[in-house]
Amino acid sequence: MLIWAVILLICALLAGLVGFGGTATAFAGMAQIVFMVCIALFAIVMIVVIVKRR
Repeated sequence: MLIWAVILLICALLAGLVGFGGTATAFAGMAQIVFMVCIALFAIVMIVVIVKRR
């Protein structure tokens, strides 16, 4: 489960670079959405990992 959290974090960081960096204007809107989704999923996975370890 922690592997998924790391994968989602990397996905979010890459999408954030493209979406908020302004390098690819055509894909900026889509990349910002992917960034937000991946950050939300990362947070959910981290909460699940923390709760399961207790």
